Amino acid sequence: MREAGPQDHAVLLAFLQAHEASSMFAMVNLQGLGVPMRVWVEGDPVAGMVGVTGDGMVLVQWPGGDWGAVARALCGVAVTGLMGPADQVAAVRGVLDLGAARHADEEPGFRLALDDLRLPDCAGYDLRPVATDVLETVLRWRVAYEGEVFSVPAPEAAQKAARDVARWLAADSHRVLWQRGEPVGLTGFNAVLPEVVQIGAVYVPPGQRGRGHARRAVGLHLAEARAGGVRRAVLFAASEAAERVYRALGFVAAGRMGIVLYGGPRVVA
Repeated sequence: MREAGPQDHAVLLAFLQAHEASSMFAMVNLQGLGVPMRVWVEGDPVAGMVGVTGDGMVLVQWPGGDWGAVARALCGVAVTGLMGPADQVAAVRGVLDLGAARHADEEPGFRLALDDLRLPDCAGYDLRPVATDVLETVLRWRVAYEGEVFSVPAPEAAQKAARDVARWLAADSHRVLWQRGEPVGLTGFNAVLPEVVQIGAVYVPPGQRGRGHARRAVGLHLAEARAGGVRRAVLFAASEAAERVYRALGFVAAGRMGIVLYGGPRVVA
């Protein structure tokens, strides 16, 4: 295993594209930017990779990997979490031995060709970009999401929400679903490439759940992306209720994602 450089950019992207549903974060980090995160690769052509983002998230994509080699490559690196195919994340977690995690889960992955998108009846609904008139509500929803899905304590969740929403505003990546002048749900793309998007941050407040808001929000946003030339969408679902929403829109199963969050940096020994 060797550390990658800009000369590996094209072949590394091609490798990740062959595993698109579980490699979106890595591809977005690499797209058009050389190799901004630290990346180690194996093989010529590339048969596996592990990367570390600037905030310490380890992204793995190495079918049949040599996990001891990964541990040696990451020695001395400060890690805040792990993400990738569930079996690979479990293997990496085992060799790194970073102690108890704040959050550790496997989530089913899904994919959809947008020509197959099944939109529900959206009469009376309006999808709008996140804007100042709803910013306080979106921040509150994001704090609740971080606590509900990832068990992040409220003060830390508030800080993260502020960073996240500022990034969404700059990227125009997220949308709010409105019904009769009231915001009722949030959806967004947490990774975007020219032909594929990854859905993330879908949230409906508890009092509005069970009414089809999440399905309408995601469906309308995907229809907007399709009109702009996007051909595919991927995601991983955090609950059985979310799975039902995505299947109703036409998504089909695409493996399982592992997500481990430590709640702070852990240095690999």
